Amino acid sequence: MGLKPKIHANELGLTGGVQVGVANNAISVDHLEYTSEVEIEVLKNSDTLPTLLPGCAFFLGIPFAPARQMMDAGLPVVLASDYNPGSCPSGSMPFVVSLACAKMKMLPEEAVNAATLNGARAMELEQDYGTIAVGKIANVFITRPMMSLAGLPYAFGSKVVEAVVLGGKRY
Repeated sequence: MGLKPKIHANELGLTGGVQVGVANNAISVDHLEYTSEVEIEVLKNSDTLPTLLPGCAFFLGIPFAPARQMMDAGLPVVLASDYNPGSCPSGSMPFVVSLACAKMKMLPEEAVNAATLNGARAMELEQDYGTIAVGKIANVFITRPMMSLAGLPYAFGSKVVEAVVLGGKRY
């Protein structure tokens, strides 16, 4: 049918899902709470993106994916919410960014990049979304004043977003 695979992999154990995803040229392998050096090496030799879902690990009380190890290996980590009633009943991306920094050792800049540009790449939409640039669709959020980008993950649970702009229209 022409669909490109996105694989649900290694949420509850080392299942071989990463290897299956890479072997089938998946756009991404999503979850990766259980990831060893073997899976990191497999991902390094592919175009498949590792998508991490820290809200799921938080809600289910399972290990957080080894984001720092993946990034230190040169992988372009993606962050997503996994918003669903069974394993992550929250779609809050500010909370996802906070968890990534607090529990997965990501720097604020890395977490924001993983949630924006790399998130757009994982959906194959990076030509139009993911960064603020001439010619791209203006989807952004406006926060309350902060001393630095580090304020975003630090203020977990706080309402930091004042406005959302979608397609250039403020909501």
